[in-house]
Amino acid sequence: MDEPKENNPFDAETWAMLPSFFDELPNPVTIHCWGDPNAGEGEREAKILLDALSEKFEGIDRAYFPRRINYPYYPVIGVFGRAGDVAVDYGVRIIGLPKGVQMTSLISAIQAVSFRGVTIEAKSRIRLGSLEQDIRLELLTSQEDESGTMMAKTIFGLAVASPRIRSFLIMADTFPEASQRYSAAYLPHLVINGRVHVDRYVEEEEMLRNISLALK
Repeated sequence: MDEPKENNPFDAETWAMLPSFFDELPNPVTIHCWGDPNAGEGEREAKILLDALSEKFEGIDRAYFPRRINYPYYPVIGVFGRAGDVAVDYGVRIIGLPKGVQMTSLISAIQAVSFRGVTIEAKSRIRLGSLEQDIRLELLTSQEDESGTMMAKTIFGLAVASPRIRSFLIMADTFPEASQRYSAAYLPHLVINGRVHVDRYVEEEEMLRNISLALK
């Protein structure tokens, strides 16, 4: 495989591994990015990152949008499905540039959307079919939080599997005010509907139990 181009954010080893994740995506994705590349380093690096992916892999496209009024955190990265020329929103978002080990979370987000949620257990997908209320999952993590990458894979899979769920990975080391807002002393820190807090790593089954608690 060719070496990464100049300004490519991937090192040679990671760049060489990416085809194993993206060369045979079953369904195409479009990565939407909100931000201003001229306003900050993170937004500029996000554009470089997404340009590199979309130029290399046929199943990945990108689209750029300006900042929105009264929203403080950028860049915002959303992984969308595609139905012909129409973008399909599965509620998968990354708030902040996914640096360090969280590059794995971006890979998980792309795979969750492309594989239409089969990255989670079949029994979980069945349970999600009975949801009657909306769920918002906010996962606070950091570029060194390896446990956060595993929980990110789960929350993204849950979002794709259920139209009732929207999932947000928040780079808390970039936006420490998010940790202060939720009194997150440890990472990963999961917030469900703004009121149920999980201050540690949990696997898929326990996460579903906590979602059930949030609905009571």
